[in-house]
Amino acid sequence: MAICEHLSQATDPAARTPDGCEECLAHDGRWVHLRRCLECGHIGCCDSSPAKHATAHFHESGHPVVQSYEPGENWRWCFVDSQMG
Repeated sequence: MAICEHLSQATDPAARTPDGCEECLAHDGRWVHLRRCLECGHIGCCDSSPAKHATAHFHESGHPVVQSYEPGENWRWCFVDSQMG
């Protein structure tokens, strides 16, 4: 299977909130794992977290690719094509 165009065109922006999920930090929320948007650097919590801010960011912004923001992980996910990279 060929890599999708979103994954192949993803950039590497700096994290906007390197200490955790942007929305959870602002509202005293909690997260399980973190994801970084590869278009704008938004840090959001994963779908195992109560608020699922990474997926919400995709639906609000249309930014298609996130990367794990967990130490030692470097996988990426395209929401549009449901493909890992």
